[in-house]
Amino acid sequence: MLSNLQLLVKRVHSTIAYIMRRAFISLVSKVLLYQPLNQKMSCTSVVGLGNPGMGSTRHSVGMAVLRALAGRLGVAEHWRVDRQVSGELVLSEQEGVQLVLLKPRLLMNINGASVAKAAEKFKIMPEDIYLIHDELDKPLGKFAMKQGGSARGHNGVRSCMDCLKTDVMPRMRIGIGRPAGKVSVECHVLGRFSREEQELVRAVLEQSAELLLQHITASSSEGTGAQGMTLPQGGRVTVKT
Repeated sequence: MLSNLQLLVKRVHSTIAYIMRRAFISLVSKVLLYQPLNQKMSCTSVVGLGNPGMGSTRHSVGMAVLRALAGRLGVAEHWRVDRQVSGELVLSEQEGVQLVLLKPRLLMNINGASVAKAAEKFKIMPEDIYLIHDELDKPLGKFAMKQGGSARGHNGVRSCMDCLKTDVMPRMRIGIGRPAGKVSVECHVLGRFSREEQELVRAVLEQSAELLLQHITASSSEGTGAQGMTLPQGGRVTVKT
């Protein structure tokens, strides 16, 4: 009888130790993976629009710019999946601005749900949410900021507008150009950049990420948010000959 009691006590102790160990691991993981927001700082979200698992396609060039921005900020290795927002997040601080970088893990046509969830979680106003997306009507190599307005046929932007109930979000539009010949728009946007185009794309990623960061920090320093200042005009990268 005594041996059975001792065995039961041992099992209880083992169970308690296991539960405590799992709780400790969970707590440490949260501390390491979840950087708390500094409530004294202004908070801005930067969203790279695209399709999960298709990061090298023209349609997902917004995600590529976001990755370049994360590298510029030194947080490229700190992405984490956040199921609450249906996306991948990384947090950073830049000149008094708390940045929430978001890659939705939903298809382009419905990724506005991820953007809205992140806005709710981090209490970010729509005017402080920057959307980065591909732009058919701009040639490859050209990029520019746009302050709100129409989605111009872009389903990802339209999804964000529908979910946030507004069109005020500033946008970084990355030109991918229209398809040549008889190639359909769908095949063009879901296709990858050619080897010849990739060198140009790399320069676009770097320069557009830098322009976006300058815009965000300048806007915050004015204390007026993204709508309170004249947006940068953008830029263009040309092929070196």
